Amino acid sequence: MTTRQPAVPFPGAVALTRLGVYDWEASDGVCGGSPHMHTASTEAYLVLAGKGRVETIRSSGHEVFDLAPNDLLWFSPGTIHRLVNEDNLEILAIMQNGGLPEAGDAVLTFEADILANPVRYAEAASLGAQPPSESLQEAARARRDAALAGYQQLKEAAIAGRHEVVERFQQDAVRLVQSRIPAWQSLWDEAIAPEAARTGAWLKELAAGRFGHFADAGVARSSPDGPGRIFGMCGMLQKWDGGHSA
Repeated sequence: MTTRQPAVPFPGAVALTRLGVYDWEASDGVCGGSPHMHTASTEAYLVLAGKGRVETIRSSGHEVFDLAPNDLLWFSPGTIHRLVNEDNLEILAIMQNGGLPEAGDAVLTFEADILANPVRYAEAASLGAQPPSESLQEAARARRDAALAGYQQLKEAAIAGRHEVVERFQQDAVRLVQSRIPAWQSLWDEAIAPEAARTGAWLKELAAGRFGHFADAGVARSSPDGPGRIFGMCGMLQKWDGGHSA
Protein backbone atom coordinates (compact mmCIF):
# COMPACT_ATOMS: atom_id res chain seq x y z
CA MET A 1 0.00 0.00 0.00
CA THR A 2 1.25 3.48 -0.79
CA THR A 3 2.11 5.87 2.00
CA ARG A 4 -0.54 8.47 2.78
CA GLN A 5 0.63 11.93 1.74
CA PRO A 6 -0.14 15.18 3.57
CA ALA A 7 -3.33 16.88 2.45
CA VAL A 8 -3.06 19.91 0.17
CA PRO A 9 -5.72 22.55 -0.54
CA PHE A 10 -6.38 21.37 -4.11
CA PRO A 11 -5.06 18.51 -6.26
CA GLY A 12 -1.96 19.43 -8.21
CA ALA A 13 -1.14 22.29 -5.80
CA VAL A 14 -3.25 24.78 -7.73
CA ALA A 15 -5.18 27.67 -6.16
CA LEU A 16 -8.62 29.03 -7.06
CA THR A 17 -9.96 32.55 -6.57
CA ARG A 18 -13.25 34.08 -7.70
CA LEU A 19 -12.52 37.63 -8.77
CA GLY A 20 -14.86 40.55 -9.37
CA VAL A 21 -12.60 42.95 -11.27
CA TYR A 22 -12.51 46.52 -9.94
CA ASP A 23 -14.79 48.99 -11.69
CA TRP A 24 -12.74 51.97 -10.50
CA GLU A 25 -11.80 54.31 -13.32
CA ALA A 26 -8.06 54.94 -13.65
CA SER A 27 -6.16 57.96 -14.95
CA ASP A 28 -6.44 56.71 -18.54
CA GLY A 29 -10.24 56.42 -18.29
CA VAL A 30 -10.16 52.62 -18.08
CA CYS A 31 -11.56 50.56 -15.20
CA GLY A 32 -9.64 47.61 -13.83
CA GLY A 33 -7.04 46.13 -11.55
CA SER A 34 -3.39 46.50 -10.65
CA PRO A 35 -0.93 45.45 -13.37
CA HIS A 36 1.55 42.84 -12.17
CA MET A 37 3.75 39.93 -13.21
CA HIS A 38 4.33 36.47 -11.77
CA THR A 39 7.92 35.32 -11.58
CA ALA A 40 7.51 31.55 -11.13
CA SER A 41 3.88 30.56 -11.74
CA THR A 42 1.47 30.27 -14.64
CA GLU A 43 -2.00 31.81 -14.21
CA ALA A 44 -5.28 31.26 -16.05
CA TYR A 45 -8.46 33.33 -16.23
CA LEU A 46 -11.78 31.57 -16.84
CA VAL A 47 -14.44 34.19 -17.52
CA LEU A 48 -17.63 33.53 -15.55
CA ALA A 49 -19.60 36.64 -16.52
CA GLY A 50 -19.30 40.12 -17.96
CA LYS A 51 -16.91 41.56 -20.46
CA GLY A 52 -13.39 42.95 -20.43
CA ARG A 53 -9.89 42.39 -21.65
CA VAL A 54 -6.35 41.65 -20.57
CA GLU A 55 -3.48 43.87 -21.66
CA THR A 56 -0.15 42.04 -21.67
CA ILE A 57 3.50 43.03 -22.01
CA ARG A 58 6.23 40.51 -22.76
CA SER A 59 9.67 40.69 -24.29
CA SER A 60 7.91 40.35 -27.66
CA GLY A 61 5.80 43.47 -27.12
CA HIS A 62 2.33 44.65 -26.07
CA GLU A 63 -0.88 42.70 -26.83
CA VAL A 64 -4.56 42.94 -25.89
CA PHE A 65 -6.91 39.95 -25.47
CA ASP A 66 -10.69 40.35 -25.25
CA LEU A 67 -12.55 38.47 -22.51
CA ALA A 68 -16.12 37.17 -22.66
CA PRO A 69 -18.02 34.41 -20.79
CA ASN A 70 -16.40 30.95 -21.11
CA ASP A 71 -13.13 32.38 -22.44
CA LEU A 72 -10.05 30.80 -20.91
CA LEU A 73 -6.78 32.71 -21.15
CA TRP A 74 -3.53 31.67 -19.51
CA PHE A 75 -0.11 33.24 -19.30
CA SER A 76 3.24 32.01 -18.11
CA PRO A 77 5.80 33.68 -15.80
CA GLY A 78 7.25 36.94 -17.07
CA THR A 79 3.97 38.15 -18.63
CA ILE A 80 3.00 41.56 -17.27
CA HIS A 81 -0.80 41.72 -17.30
CA ARG A 82 -3.52 44.24 -16.59
CA LEU A 83 -7.18 43.22 -16.19
CA VAL A 84 -9.69 45.68 -17.64
CA ASN A 85 -13.35 45.65 -16.61
CA GLU A 86 -15.74 46.80 -19.34
CA ASP A 87 -18.99 45.33 -17.99
CA ASN A 88 -19.16 43.56 -14.60
CA LEU A 89 -16.26 41.23 -15.35
CA GLU A 90 -16.15 38.15 -13.10
CA ILE A 91 -13.47 35.50 -13.49
CA LEU A 92 -12.20 32.36 -11.84
CA ALA A 93 -8.43 32.73 -11.48
CA ILE A 94 -6.57 29.41 -11.53
CA MET A 95 -3.04 29.65 -10.21
CA GLN A 96 -0.16 27.23 -10.49
CA ASN A 97 1.91 26.62 -7.35
CA GLY A 98 -0.69 27.50 -4.75
CA GLY A 99 1.13 29.31 -1.94
CA LEU A 100 3.84 31.00 -3.99
CA PRO A 101 1.71 34.05 -4.92
CA GLU A 102 1.06 34.70 -1.23
CA ALA A 103 4.81 34.40 -0.69
CA GLY A 104 5.51 37.23 -3.13
CA ASP A 105 5.57 35.57 -6.57
CA ALA A 106 3.44 38.43 -7.96
CA VAL A 107 5.35 41.69 -8.49
CA LEU A 108 3.37 44.88 -9.04
CA THR A 109 4.51 47.28 -11.77
CA PHE A 110 5.49 50.14 -9.50
CA GLU A 111 7.97 52.68 -10.79
CA ALA A 112 11.67 51.82 -10.69
CA ASP A 113 12.50 53.78 -7.53
CA ILE A 114 9.97 51.74 -5.54
CA LEU A 115 11.06 48.43 -7.05
CA ALA A 116 14.66 49.24 -6.14
CA ASN A 117 13.83 49.47 -2.43
CA PRO A 118 12.36 46.32 -0.80
CA VAL A 119 11.06 48.28 2.18
CA ARG A 120 9.29 50.85 0.01
CA TYR A 121 7.93 48.09 -2.21
CA ALA A 122 6.52 46.18 0.76
CA GLU A 123 4.86 49.33 2.09
CA ALA A 124 3.36 50.16 -1.32
CA ALA A 125 2.12 46.61 -1.95
CA SER A 126 0.66 45.75 1.45
CA LEU A 127 -2.98 46.17 2.46
CA GLY A 128 -3.31 43.56 5.18
CA ALA A 129 -5.90 40.76 5.37
CA GLN A 130 -8.77 42.79 6.81
CA PRO A 131 -12.50 42.89 6.00
CA PRO A 132 -13.56 45.45 3.37
CA SER A 133 -13.73 49.02 4.62
CA GLU A 134 -13.68 52.51 3.15
CA SER A 135 -10.06 53.05 4.20
CA LEU A 136 -8.99 49.74 2.69
CA GLN A 137 -10.77 50.60 -0.54
CA GLU A 138 -8.85 53.87 -0.70
CA ALA A 139 -5.58 52.01 -0.06
CA ALA A 140 -6.36 49.38 -2.72
CA ARG A 141 -7.21 52.07 -5.23
CA ALA A 142 -4.02 54.00 -4.43
CA ARG A 143 -1.99 50.82 -4.87
CA ARG A 144 -3.67 50.18 -8.23
CA ASP A 145 -2.92 53.72 -9.38
CA ALA A 146 0.72 53.44 -8.28
CA ALA A 147 1.12 50.18 -10.20
CA LEU A 148 -0.58 51.74 -13.22
CA ALA A 149 1.91 54.63 -13.25
CA GLY A 150 4.78 52.22 -13.75
CA TYR A 151 2.74 50.10 -16.15
CA GLN A 152 2.02 53.05 -18.45
CA GLN A 153 5.75 53.63 -18.84
CA LEU A 154 6.27 49.95 -19.65
CA LYS A 155 3.37 49.97 -22.11
CA GLU A 156 4.65 53.02 -23.97
CA ALA A 157 8.12 51.49 -24.15
CA ALA A 158 6.82 48.13 -25.40
CA ILE A 159 4.71 49.76 -28.12
CA ALA A 160 7.72 51.84 -29.18
CA GLY A 161 9.88 48.72 -29.38
CA ARG A 162 12.09 49.76 -26.47
CA HIS A 163 12.32 46.25 -25.09
CA GLU A 164 15.22 47.14 -22.80
CA VAL A 165 12.75 49.02 -20.57
CA VAL A 166 10.64 45.89 -20.14
CA GLU A 167 13.74 43.81 -19.49
CA ARG A 168 14.88 46.32 -16.87
CA PHE A 169 11.58 45.86 -15.02
CA GLN A 170 11.99 42.08 -15.21
CA GLN A 171 15.50 42.37 -13.78
CA ASP A 172 14.27 44.65 -11.00
CA ALA A 173 11.49 42.18 -10.20
CA VAL A 174 13.98 39.32 -9.92
CA ARG A 175 16.24 41.32 -7.62
CA LEU A 176 13.22 42.15 -5.48
CA VAL A 177 12.20 38.51 -4.97
CA GLN A 178 15.65 36.92 -4.96
CA SER A 179 16.00 36.86 -1.18
CA ARG A 180 12.69 34.97 -0.91
CA ILE A 181 13.78 32.05 -3.07
CA PRO A 182 14.99 29.82 -0.18
CA ALA A 183 11.56 30.09 1.46
CA TRP A 184 9.89 29.44 -1.91
CA GLN A 185 12.11 26.41 -2.41
CA SER A 186 11.07 25.04 0.97
CA LEU A 187 7.40 25.56 0.10
CA TRP A 188 7.95 23.84 -3.23
CA ASP A 189 9.76 20.90 -1.64
CA GLU A 190 7.16 20.43 1.11
CA ALA A 191 3.83 21.07 -0.64
CA ILE A 192 4.10 21.48 -4.40
CA ALA A 193 6.65 19.03 -5.79
CA PRO A 194 5.21 16.08 -3.80
CA GLU A 195 1.98 16.41 -5.80
CA ALA A 196 3.72 15.45 -9.04
CA ALA A 197 5.76 12.76 -7.27
CA ARG A 198 2.58 11.30 -5.81
CA THR A 199 1.06 10.87 -9.26
CA GLY A 200 4.26 9.20 -10.41
CA ALA A 201 3.97 6.70 -7.54
CA TRP A 202 0.36 5.98 -8.46
CA LEU A 203 1.33 5.28 -12.06
CA LYS A 204 3.95 2.77 -10.93
CA GLU A 205 1.35 1.08 -8.73
CA LEU A 206 -1.14 0.86 -11.57
CA ALA A 207 1.46 -0.42 -14.05
CA ALA A 208 2.18 -3.25 -11.62
CA GLY A 209 -1.51 -4.05 -11.30
CA ARG A 210 -1.73 -2.68 -7.77
CA PHE A 211 -4.14 -0.10 -6.45
CA GLY A 212 -3.31 0.38 -2.80
CA HIS A 213 -3.84 4.13 -3.09
CA PHE A 214 -7.54 3.49 -3.69
CA ALA A 215 -7.81 2.78 0.04
CA ASP A 216 -7.17 6.49 0.61
CA ALA A 217 -9.94 7.57 -1.78
CA GLY A 218 -12.02 10.35 -0.31
CA VAL A 219 -14.32 13.28 -0.91
CA ALA A 220 -13.67 16.74 0.52
CA ARG A 221 -15.57 19.98 0.54
CA SER A 222 -13.65 23.25 0.58
CA SER A 223 -15.20 26.27 2.22
CA PRO A 224 -14.39 29.91 1.47
CA ASP A 225 -11.58 31.37 3.54
CA GLY A 226 -13.90 34.03 4.97
CA PRO A 227 -17.51 35.22 5.01
CA GLY A 228 -17.03 37.79 2.24
CA ARG A 229 -14.75 39.10 -0.44
CA ILE A 230 -11.55 40.98 0.30
CA PHE A 231 -9.53 43.55 -1.62
CA GLY A 232 -6.99 41.99 -3.97
CA MET A 233 -4.64 43.36 -6.59
CA CYS A 234 -7.17 43.17 -9.43
CA GLY A 235 -10.55 43.13 -7.71
CA MET A 236 -12.69 41.79 -4.91
CA LEU A 237 -11.63 38.23 -4.09
CA GLN A 238 -13.37 35.17 -2.75
CA LYS A 239 -10.67 32.65 -1.88
CA TRP A 240 -10.83 28.98 -1.01
CA ASP A 241 -8.21 27.33 1.22
CA GLY A 242 -5.33 29.54 0.22
CA GLY A 243 -6.45 30.96 -3.13
CA HIS A 244 -3.99 33.52 -4.49
CA SER A 245 -4.22 37.30 -4.38
CA ALA A 246 -4.90 38.15 -7.98
